[in-house]
Amino acid sequence: MKVTFYEEEVMTENTFKSGFITLIGRPNVGKSTLINRLLGQKIAAVSPRPQTTRRKQLGILTTDNYQIVFMDTPGIHKGKDKLDRYMNDAAQETILDADVVVWIVDASLSPQEEDEMIAEMIQELPRTPTVLMLLNKIDKLKEDKREKQREVYGNLLPGAELCEISALHGEGQDVFISLLLDHLLEGPMYYDPEQVTDFYEREIASDLIRQGCLNMLRDEIPHGIAIRVDEFKERSNGQIYIHATILVSRDSHKGIVIGKGAEMLKKIGSYARKEIEDLVGTKVFLDLKVKVNKNWRDKADMLDYLGYTQGR
Repeated sequence: MKVTFYEEEVMTENTFKSGFITLIGRPNVGKSTLINRLLGQKIAAVSPRPQTTRRKQLGILTTDNYQIVFMDTPGIHKGKDKLDRYMNDAAQETILDADVVVWIVDASLSPQEEDEMIAEMIQELPRTPTVLMLLNKIDKLKEDKREKQREVYGNLLPGAELCEISALHGEGQDVFISLLLDHLLEGPMYYDPEQVTDFYEREIASDLIRQGCLNMLRDEIPHGIAIRVDEFKERSNGQIYIHATILVSRDSHKGIVIGKGAEMLKKIGSYARKEIEDLVGTKVFLDLKVKVNKNWRDKADMLDYLGYTQGR
């Protein structure tokens, strides 16, 4: 991974630490929720649906004493098409760039098949990384259940350091950061201290529109949806104008996304517009259209066009 140091003198009595932290885990364990919590602002789309995150995204946490670059990755899962394989490959390749691998699990549930896949994947790496297993959603567990889950998940990867957290409520956050710093060395500031992600507003807006689709539509439809932002510009009145296309993989899905009297499309647009306005801090005019591109998830040229394979 090629990086460029941000050259700024850091005046502090303490050693300045920095490093890259990969967040991995199966879908819906709370990786993006954790990123948003740690940064104190929303940069990553979240929803209760699997595969909300499809691309690697950086979350950059900077203080006077450290800069931690979190690499949020797609949830590792059984793949069926080219997009699934890309997401799994993106997550696995990011591990090799990390100073510390944070494996996030949903401690409120028993280990799933994907958790066992991840344990096997880590054990088969050419070099063994420093792994911190983060037991998330502990706010849902009583103390006796927590102890049991620590043992069950610890057995998946003996030797991994365990930490408990509630990404949603912030419980255990300070302990987690402290553990990470124990594993990081003195290093430079890689990014401007004001920068919190490598995504542009246009890219985050795309993810927020898809988040609206994930939250509003039935289970079987969102995985066949992609968002293409065709235009993103600031008007003379300070308002942001966004024209975006919702791509669906089946003809039958187009009518469902639009809804009777365009009611569903209006709901998606209203939800996404509010999220984007919170992001950009100004009024947004969001113009959405729906288009069918059959089996786009299995087309290499479409994955390139939508930006899923950039940098690979």
